[in-house]
Amino acid sequence: MERKSSHILNASSNLLGFSLVIITSLKISKISQSTHLDEFAGIACLFFAFSCFFSFLAIRTKKEKQENKFENIADYLFLIALFCIVLAVIIVTMKVI
Repeated sequence: MERKSSHILNASSNLLGFSLVIITSLKISKISQSTHLDEFAGIACLFFAFSCFFSFLAIRTKKEKQENKFENIADYLFLIALFCIVLAVIIVTMKVI
């Protein structure tokens, strides 16, 4: 089975940047006080950052048991962060409609 740590690292680092752009644009436009969008994006940033960290550890470790553990942690953190981004998109959609 092919390891997915490198894919998690790549995707979570890209989505971390996307989440930071969301937060920055909300702060610049001063919309962050009226929605919970920045909170969801901030939580997503934290989970994406930790996902990057654990996927990097999974890539660098030599022990297979630890590699599997780190990869699973990174995978679940990535999934939670995606859920936060989906919530942010739902908030934006509901405000636009």
